[in-house]
Amino acid sequence: MKAVRMHRTGEPGVLAVEEVPRPEPGIGDVLVQVHAAGLNPPDWYARKGFSNFPEELRPPLSLPYTPGSDISGVVAAVGHGVTQWREGDEVFGLVRFPSVERGGRGYAEYTTSPALQLARKPAVLDHVEAAAVPMAGLTAYQYVFDHIKLDEGRRVLVNGAAGGVGHFAVQLAKVQGAYVIGLASGRHETFLRELGVDEFLDYTTTRVEDEVRDVDVLIDTVGGPDGHRFLPVLRPGGVISPVFPGDYHRERAAELGITFRSGQVHSDGQQMAELGRLFEEGRLRVGIDSVFPLAEAAKAHERAERGHIQGKIVLRVAPDQIGSPASR
Repeated sequence: MKAVRMHRTGEPGVLAVEEVPRPEPGIGDVLVQVHAAGLNPPDWYARKGFSNFPEELRPPLSLPYTPGSDISGVVAAVGHGVTQWREGDEVFGLVRFPSVERGGRGYAEYTTSPALQLARKPAVLDHVEAAAVPMAGLTAYQYVFDHIKLDEGRRVLVNGAAGGVGHFAVQLAKVQGAYVIGLASGRHETFLRELGVDEFLDYTTTRVEDEVRDVDVLIDTVGGPDGHRFLPVLRPGGVISPVFPGDYHRERAAELGITFRSGQVHSDGQQMAELGRLFEEGRLRVGIDSVFPLAEAAKAHERAERGHIQGKIVLRVAPDQIGSPASR
């Protein structure tokens, strides 16, 4: 089979397509013929050898390495003990995350996955769309439902609202009956209003700290050194949920009664099924920034490094079947 591998860390050019043996499913695993694979920040962190992490926190990485944890495809075989999936089932999921060493190895024509980490692909999504969901969708889902436990009627500000996690956080907050303010660059306004934001702010022309007050929850998908600018935006006793590290002046936040709620996203087939249900009900949609063939994984990483992404970047590994939503 063909798979994208890197034999050294570095720039996108280290990613190359090679012929490798097809894996076999172990106990409790399924073999998936991958139709599409989503890109995520951990993919380019690994490609760079986690150079953005403090040295003592860098996870081990064995080379050659195949990135990719987000997959959508078709079950090709099942391992011993698997009863919930059969050959031919269409599935999607976040595979073996946050394990880096074992990894999902999704940039490939075939990969294996624990059966419990997959869910049935929603019929309303083609494989490219479905592959864009797992990590970003589960991150937003776990933040809204597990960490924040968002109640109806809350005022929620999503920073980086048009990105992978952000655009799902916007929609899931709306599912929970929140009043949602989306913060992004102006070119994303139409996209975010279509997703249901109640207010839109363009960070390139507006200082959010001058315009917004009494926010109950900040879901910050950007982080960085200026995170503390959101303190005046939150009501006393509000919540900050950072997806990436940021400088929030935590001592000052504590004085204001502001608490922090976040966590590491992890694989979860049941929650993937819940996301699938929301897609089937028309309560979620997925934004696709761009699609690249598997052979152009390096170009996909180059696109990711340019930033300002609307939705997700996806690798198309196999053509969708005639009759799929994308071909109609």
